[in-house]
Amino acid sequence: MTSIKLAARVTNIRLSPSTAAAQKVRDLKAEGREILNLTVGEPDFDTPQSVKDAAIAAINAGDTKYTSVNGTVALRKAIQHDYKTRLNIDCSLDEICVGGGAKQVLFVALMATVEEGDEVIIPAPYWVSYPDMVIANGGTPVIVKCGEDVGFKLTPEILEAAITPATKWVILNSPSNPTGAAYNAEELRALGDVLVKHPHVLVMCDEIYDRIWYADFDACSILGVCPELKNQALVSNGVSKSYAMTGWRIGYAVGPLQLINAINKLQSQMSSCPSSVSQAAAAFALTADQSGVTEAVEVYRARRDRAHELINAIPELSCTLPDGAFYLYPCCAGAIGKTTPSGTKIESDLDFGLYLLDTAGVASVHGGAYGLEPYFRISTATSMEEIEAACAKIAEACAALT
Repeated sequence: MTSIKLAARVTNIRLSPSTAAAQKVRDLKAEGREILNLTVGEPDFDTPQSVKDAAIAAINAGDTKYTSVNGTVALRKAIQHDYKTRLNIDCSLDEICVGGGAKQVLFVALMATVEEGDEVIIPAPYWVSYPDMVIANGGTPVIVKCGEDVGFKLTPEILEAAITPATKWVILNSPSNPTGAAYNAEELRALGDVLVKHPHVLVMCDEIYDRIWYADFDACSILGVCPELKNQALVSNGVSKSYAMTGWRIGYAVGPLQLINAINKLQSQMSSCPSSVSQAAAAFALTADQSGVTEAVEVYRARRDRAHELINAIPELSCTLPDGAFYLYPCCAGAIGKTTPSGTKIESDLDFGLYLLDTAGVASVHGGAYGLEPYFRISTATSMEEIEAACAKIAEACAALT
């Protein structure tokens, strides 16, 4: 059989670790193993019926054709209104792009701007896809550690030290996947003060979880806090997490017109446009009554609080309280160096995660996948019963270490 020579943009990147972990769970379940799955970054709620009805109405009305590359006017108006009223971001309709999920928008933004030798500053812990998205587009990820001592957040000092003449982007994810840490307005203002001194540096704001919010300060965006960054900031979001619409694949961003035009040009050659039916559903979701989101957030909050309580009751583990999203990022330093009942020494968070999977039947994602050890990520986008059962199993497994 003739071997196909693949491009370096493929061979130089990994399969997403979270995707790999989810597949491992599926494989084990297919073998008959009972697995408590805390890997999934997807709401366990169904898409609201009213949103489904809006999609059905769009189908019945014949809204099943190509749309503009940058999305329908109705959806962009909904996005424009949301950005203005919720985050104090002013933008024209032409400064908004719509894609097949926020991940696609971010990837295409990097494709439009990053070339060989360009650096992208990525605070760690980071969403697993950021470094590989940069590498796939020929850039160099510059990983900067932002540990628990700084709240898992980028500081002005760390940012300033990381910027070089080759820096093209810095990525901000708030609330964060995997930690749930979120920036307040004062912190964003301080980062903005650094960025305005370096106009060659763009800031990519991934705010996909910003409606799943628990902090005692309001959700905010660096572009709303620092409007002078208008020519440097791309602010992305989507409907996947807040409205349980992961499969509908609609993401969007607001940014400088030149960048938005470049993203649209690339998308015109890639997918022509996002799904017309999904856009109609997304426009409805953004403009309809938001009580469903509020109710979901309160469920997530209760799960967060319970998981946080149970994890911190385990002597080997400790965990900060997330500001948003539906993840916890416990530290497992207390388990490192200990020995399992089978005689295996736990030497890393990967070893710890594999021990939980093999011994306790609890699936998580090890901290190394997010660039900061020794931690592991658990998702609370599952039932309270599964969270409590999983934490009980984790406690038993930790108690068995010597």
